[in-house]
Amino acid sequence: MFVNTEKDYVVATYLVHGHYNFYKKAQEIAVGLTVGTWTDLPQVRKEQMIPHLGKVIEVKSLNNKSDEIPKALLKIGYPIVNMNPDIPSILTTVFGKLSMDGQIKLMDLQLPDSLLTEFPGPRFGIDGIRRMIGVHNRPLLMSIFKQCIGLPLHELEKEYHNQVDGQVDLVKDDEIFFRDDYAPALKRIAAFEKYNQQQQENTGKRVLYGVNLTGPVTQLVEKAKQFSKAGASCLLLNVVPYGFDVLHRIAADPDVNVPIIAHPAFTGSFYPSPYYGLSAPLLIGKLMRLSGADIVLFPSPYGSVAMPKEEALNIANLLQSPNSIHRSAFPTPSAGIHPGLVPTIIRDFGDNIIINAGGGIHGHPQGTTAGGKAFMDVIQATISGQTLAQAADNSAELRSAIDKWGAL
Repeated sequence: MFVNTEKDYVVATYLVHGHYNFYKKAQEIAVGLTVGTWTDLPQVRKEQMIPHLGKVIEVKSLNNKSDEIPKALLKIGYPIVNMNPDIPSILTTVFGKLSMDGQIKLMDLQLPDSLLTEFPGPRFGIDGIRRMIGVHNRPLLMSIFKQCIGLPLHELEKEYHNQVDGQVDLVKDDEIFFRDDYAPALKRIAAFEKYNQQQQENTGKRVLYGVNLTGPVTQLVEKAKQFSKAGASCLLLNVVPYGFDVLHRIAADPDVNVPIIAHPAFTGSFYPSPYYGLSAPLLIGKLMRLSGADIVLFPSPYGSVAMPKEEALNIANLLQSPNSIHRSAFPTPSAGIHPGLVPTIIRDFGDNIIINAGGGIHGHPQGTTAGGKAFMDVIQATISGQTLAQAADNSAELRSAIDKWGAL
């Protein structure tokens, strides 16, 4: 008889609310999402179906108060022989029709090593990107183009120069920069990477430009290869709207030899509810890293689109925790970040992060270049042990930023 071992399963963890017999509910899920039915099958058919049958691993009740909706964590194993080694196959298996069956949220997925090795993971990861930029002892700083739509190339070039002159390590397109009729992507790559080369020759520091990868999904792998061949130093992808498998295929392609920045656009459609969807750490942390993102943006706990702190820290942990199969990805807390938040971000997330800012750089009273310098000054001061007040005493740009946005 065929016997599955723990290594043969994808283990899904669900948070379920409702007035259920939770063990019975778990059994229904395990059977319903695999062989469909069990009790009425003849013995010969059962023998045939055993390798494909899901199994209940754990049922844990979470509350006993009579005035609360009962809830429980269910862990269910799904045989890997039922699915292909890709995220669409796995998600459809473990949460396809189940996502429509009441108050149930997919909290986590555990994949056996035999399946993990089928996914690319980050090609460069934290260490590779640090080597590319040549910075190893501090958080990196990334700036976002915030005025891009409808502007001609020569105006974008000026804005790019201002950002790079502000000492940032990376500059990325805005994620909504789709229609680039006035400044096509290949022309941006040529112009911006030329300036990056000039800066590297003058200062010894390399800057990466994250160009937004857009278009029909059937063309994105070829487009990514085209951008890489044209000299792009980094790609930006809105992963969830385009699909995790698109990221997987781009990251796995040997001709796409540049880091990939994963933007969290549209993920808010899935994670905020306590009752439905996918957990943020799974969606933005584990699945992004697994599929090949080198840099992953997510809402910080402090900015304009704040995420609960525990969730944000869990995302960062999943992106950079040691893994014998995949490299670590760069956690990038984002949204509404200004210089006065930097000491708190570093305190909570550590040094191995990218600090990502748009308005906090461009909105500086003295302009974009001063905005970048304010961030870099507070980063350097924080890692050297200075307080924010001490840093501001030594940086006019930082003082202006704090006067405008305050501090946490």
